[in-house]
Amino acid sequence: MCRHIAYLGPPAPLGEVLSAPEHGLYRQSWEPRRQRSGTVNADGFGVGWYADGDPRPARYRRAGPIWADLSFADLARVVRSGALLAAVRDATLAGADAEAAAAPYASGRWLFSHNGAVGGWPGSLAPLAGTLPHTALLSLEARNDSALVWALVRHRLLAGDPPADALAGTVYEVAEAAPGSRLNLLMTDGERIAATAWGDSLWYLADAAAGRTVVASEPYNDDPAWREVPDRTVLTAGRTDISLTPLKEPPA
Repeated sequence: MCRHIAYLGPPAPLGEVLSAPEHGLYRQSWEPRRQRSGTVNADGFGVGWYADGDPRPARYRRAGPIWADLSFADLARVVRSGALLAAVRDATLAGADAEAAAAPYASGRWLFSHNGAVGGWPGSLAPLAGTLPHTALLSLEARNDSALVWALVRHRLLAGDPPADALAGTVYEVAEAAPGSRLNLLMTDGERIAATAWGDSLWYLADAAAGRTVVASEPYNDDPAWREVPDRTVLTAGRTDISLTPLKEPPA
């Protein structure tokens, strides 16, 4: 499993969102409070953020644990953004893809993260992989379940699906092909956030007056305004609005 977070709001240092909170993503790498599978997220980390005037996000990713990266503290202190997505990783299977396997994945203006695991990987998704164009498979950033799930989502986005529909449709087809999969997906284009709760915790903190929304695997502090997203739900959010839509179990 993993922990991830997306932020939309007034420009802030990355560290204000990721490191400064008492139970922020930095601490969740070794001491998550609500993670349902796994205990330590030390198999890589990454953060993607948007700069003013540039719709394509920048990324900083590493293969090791976030606490072992001595450069991250300086980066997080000085880089400011009004939109970011970050994750710490607990790998489904050990692999050799190093930082390429660490979220967020990116395509154009999009950033994406998967908190969970695909049951029966890799064989369970072989039929779905066969539905993708060869170029999509050849451009996979890594040889893991999350990268293929992202390819499935991206294929739907390119076909014109709205973000929430792209996530929901992918969750349905993966859950049907690989029962028991945990599929908490998180995505942003710097203006909107879309996410699913499917097998693990998901929370949001909204402050419409401040134009700030945070969507995360778990609360980064004890603010009573945090709200838990029910399992089997797709969430969409902007800086001033939140929408929750139930998802149904795939047919048996």
